[in-house]
Amino acid sequence: MSGSARQPPGWWYDGSPPPWHARWAAGAFAALASARRALYRKGWRSRIKAGVPVVVVGNLTAGGTGKTPLTIALVDRLLAAGHRPGVVSRGYGRADEGRAVWVDRSTEAAAAGDEPVLIARRCGVPVRVDRDRAAGARALAAEGCDVVVCDDGLQHYRLARDVEIEVIDGARRYGNGLPLPAGPMREPPERGAECDFRVVNIAAAPAEGDGGGTGFGEWPMRLRSEQAQPVLGGRARPLAGFAGQRVHAVAGIGHPERFFAMLRAQGIAVVPHAFPDHHAFGPDDFAFGSDLPVLMTEKDAVKCAAFATERYFSVPTDAELPEAFWIALLDKVFKPACDL
Repeated sequence: MSGSARQPPGWWYDGSPPPWHARWAAGAFAALASARRALYRKGWRSRIKAGVPVVVVGNLTAGGTGKTPLTIALVDRLLAAGHRPGVVSRGYGRADEGRAVWVDRSTEAAAAGDEPVLIARRCGVPVRVDRDRAAGARALAAEGCDVVVCDDGLQHYRLARDVEIEVIDGARRYGNGLPLPAGPMREPPERGAECDFRVVNIAAAPAEGDGGGTGFGEWPMRLRSEQAQPVLGGRARPLAGFAGQRVHAVAGIGHPERFFAMLRAQGIAVVPHAFPDHHAFGPDDFAFGSDLPVLMTEKDAVKCAAFATERYFSVPTDAELPEAFWIALLDKVFKPACDL
């Protein structure tokens, strides 16, 4: 496996004990996080309302769980229902994180972050990146959006929200359940019980398994990938058309193995290349020494168009959830008694 991927410490998920220094730091992290939550819960710090319903899609663990595919699916559902959604995000990894930016299809990932650019291109709705998610949500409302979706932000308590959706990696769950850095937890596991919906990203690839499925009160989400889109543009190819071939698979996401396992389940012979989440790709990252096709995640592809060749393909992902989930969610978001 090539690339300079920074994988989570083994003790997060393999059952081995964390080192003492990680446990010490975890105690300090947990105390600070708890104190910060208490400030908002007791009203000592104010929450800012956007003036329209706000849905936060987030997770309790560090690393990717499938938030962005769910955000895209939610925006598509809102559009189909006749609403005018907008998306607010911090825009992690952009060059100037202190500056608020409007994002559209032409925005460079370096200016806005890879996930906001992907959402803008997939959905065609107003997208605002702002370190202050509350200010970003209010800007979207001022632009005429009648509902704001916050991509990540469960821990951004300054933004008042009407609905919280926790997304859980079905394979890794909460790992050892300990706070950062001894474990993967940004907040304690019991925080999930406060969320209105808990969505479990169930692996579609048999090689990875279903991670135990869903528990009581959890909704299953499967990520489906069926096509490979040339990064330089043109007609998409069926992903199944790569079956039996060797390809370079590139993933700079929170859990690269999920992408590799999905490709293997399609019968594709994967040469894996894992990179850190939100990696800023350059041509040298693709000096693999062979001319095999390159399949990459859609989030990574938005950063590679400037140097891509005809061998580079993006693999779009669609989130599938039960119809009952969407009915319950939209009913919750637009309940008549909603206090804005």
